[in-house]
Amino acid sequence: MNTFNLTLRDSTHTEHFEQVTSFVGEDASGSFGIQAHHGRLMAAPVFGLARFRIAKDPWQYLAMPGALLYFLNNELTINTRRYLIDSDYLSVSAALQEQLLAEEMELDSIKVSLHLMEEEVLRRMRELNRNEV
Repeated sequence: MNTFNLTLRDSTHTEHFEQVTSFVGEDASGSFGIQAHHGRLMAAPVFGLARFRIAKDPWQYLAMPGALLYFLNNELTINTRRYLIDSDYLSVSAALQEQLLAEEMELDSIKVSLHLMEEEVLRRMRELNRNEV
């Protein structure tokens, strides 16, 4: 059986998988698949789920918020901010949805903080202009 190696990297750790027989992902142009001895490939998978299979084991589902994928010399490397792996599609889908909602809430909080900081800077600038006159 023809296989390749997969390395997953995120901001906190790296995992290596050997004897991967197939990888299926999606980028802006659509779905794509990789098998052993595929030609050189670089892609930017979109936010969502990909999947890979080790030997004859069940599919492993990989949730990631976008990534950079590179395949060369029978080695697939995926770099992303964060990822989740599970053999249960429903479980990893729910975790991905939960993560997305948490990130959206955090982003909203950051936007509010930035807006308040901007208002404070403008208020201080107006105050400085009044003192100069």
